[in-house]
Amino acid sequence: MPRGDKSKYTDKQKRKAEHIEQGYEERGVSKKEAERRAWATVNKESGGGNKSGSGRGKKDTHVSSKKGGHKGGAASASRSAEERSASAKKAAAIRKRRKAAGVYSR
Repeated sequence: MPRGDKSKYTDKQKRKAEHIEQGYEERGVSKKEAERRAWATVNKESGGGNKSGSGRGKKDTHVSSKKGGHKGGAASASRSAEERSASAKKAAAIRKRRKAAGVYSR
C-alpha cells in the first residue's frame, strides 16, 4: 500500500477529514496544508485507518475537538466585556453584509 493511500479508512473517517479540511480552507489555510492537518486530526482521534473488519478497532477519542473548544473559551475569557461586545458587533455586521451579498450560506 503506497504512502498516503486512504483505502483503509472508513467512509465516516473520510467524511470527517473532508469536513475538517473545509473548515481550515474557510479560515485561509492552503488546500495542501488543510488536507494534511485534517488527516492528522482524523489519525489522532481514531488511531488511523479502521477498515479491517467488523467490530474491530478502538472507539474514537475527541481530544483534538475538545482542545479547540477549550482554546476558544480561554481566549474569550481573557478579554474584557467591551472587547467581546465590540467583536460580536463586528461579526454581526459581517454576517449581515455577507447575507445581503448572497455569499453567506448558513
